Amino acid sequence: MLENIDNLLFDLDGTLTDPKEGIVNSILYALTKLNIRENCIEELNSFIGPPLRESFAGRYNLTAEMADKAVRYYREYYSVKGLFENKIYPGVKEMLESLSSHNYHLFVATSKPTVYAVEVLRYFEIYSYFKETVGSNLDNTRSEKTEIISHLISEFRVFPGSSVMIGDRKHDIIGGKNNSLKTIAVTYGYGSREELSSHQPDFIVNNCKEIQTLFVKQNLLKI
Repeated sequence: MLENIDNLLFDLDGTLTDPKEGIVNSILYALTKLNIRENCIEELNSFIGPPLRESFAGRYNLTAEMADKAVRYYREYYSVKGLFENKIYPGVKEMLESLSSHNYHLFVATSKPTVYAVEVLRYFEIYSYFKETVGSNLDNTRSEKTEIISHLISEFRVFPGSSVMIGDRKHDIIGGKNNSLKTIAVTYGYGSREELSSHQPDFIVNNCKEIQTLFVKQNLLKI
């Protein structure tokens, strides 16, 4: 089922790194600036993965103008501190090293603004494993995962039939399928198994080692 796969597209938040602390702190900073009280901080996990502007608007019933303001306040904190209140998941570096050594082309496709995504990848010293990193724009355009993947495919001439999207939320699976990619859902991030299963990814994996094994075995069979 994964024959002739050459390109692996990875989500960032919840797939390569665990950004919860920095994202939650940035949200709380923005809410304080807007005089909005949040009583269920654990529910802010829902912000990890989807477009930020939509998450603010949906959860707090904000107008478009207020949602834009929330994003600006969020970035005041995130760009200085939140970026680095982050952890790389166990096994990520080993997985990327193995996949690269087996000649897979690795990409990042994230709803996080590209400029921040690159900073995170550099901070964890994994930027060099990826051919390209594509995220949203700072003006909140190109924020949907379907659009991000489409842009990556078009801009860098990535053939969908030989590509896989790997991520932890339904947006990754939907975005991959909308662009005719195979999809892999990871359970160690922020999407529930129910959320992921309901969108029928081609594979569900529980850790980085399973991703590595899946592709390295397939690659060895092709040699």
